[in-house]
Amino acid sequence: MPRERVAAIDCGTNSLRLLITDIHTDTKQDVVREMRVVRLGQDIDRTGVLAPEAIERTLSVTREYAELITVLGAERVRFCATSAARDAGNADVLSRGVESVLGVPLEILSGEEEARASYLGATQGLAGERGLVVDIGGGSTELVVGAAGEVEWATSLDLGSVRLTERFLAGDPPSVGEVTRCETYLEQVLHPVTSQRDPVTSLIGVAGTITTVAAHVLDLPSYDSSAIHGARLAIDDVREACVSLVGMNVADRRALPFMHPGRADVIGAGALILDRLLEELPLATDELRVSEHDILDGIAWGAVGAA
Repeated sequence: MPRERVAAIDCGTNSLRLLITDIHTDTKQDVVREMRVVRLGQDIDRTGVLAPEAIERTLSVTREYAELITVLGAERVRFCATSAARDAGNADVLSRGVESVLGVPLEILSGEEEARASYLGATQGLAGERGLVVDIGGGSTELVVGAAGEVEWATSLDLGSVRLTERFLAGDPPSVGEVTRCETYLEQVLHPVTSQRDPVTSLIGVAGTITTVAAHVLDLPSYDSSAIHGARLAIDDVREACVSLVGMNVADRRALPFMHPGRADVIGAGALILDRLLEELPLATDELRVSEHDILDGIAWGAVGAA
């Protein structure tokens, strides 16, 4: 297979991310990665529709990305949307806007497709050990079990950092009662899923919530992808970092040197999801492996038929 330059866009509930990468058979070389917080899922848990200003924020950044895609000469372009677009009664408005800007259709991934793309992105190039990939996003959380690149089981849960912040965590910092209600809800959703799984011997965490928690565990002086990617973190340290982030107010979170300002107001809910997962999962490992490769990489591989 000749080298192909691919542009992949992941349109999540909180962020819009671009990867331009050169793919050749089973290897890829990244050219550029970009991320903007657009909060597409603003109020969608309450209204069921995408807010006009959220659509415009998303299309504005899409126009930026289109210029970069043209300059860097990507031969294939793939734009995939996830939880917020799945839930939206007016996703067609976003779809028309994306196609007018990029000239390609918007793909709305199902929960299972999202989970599989996350798994593909996280595990491509890794050894074939059997493991669980966890992807906590703004609107949903994906759990995927697989080995040697093959998915055995996958599920997508409507648990995300934006969704649960808007639903439960109004306080700054959230009150004990708000946190307790959120934890109770998480246990109700997670327990029926996690109680049916075999013990997890290898655990890989991906996406912004988990990489930010990892940066907190590592006490990084700035966000450093090279330090985060491949990190092996003790589960106890991860849970301690989660509790720390939940208890902070937004200003204190934003002051952390590794914190993206667009994540500071919702990271507490994301940390609660991660903490509850680590409590509920039947773990036969004491560490979490962190990967900077996730659904965005999976979207890119899928563009050339590697999915």
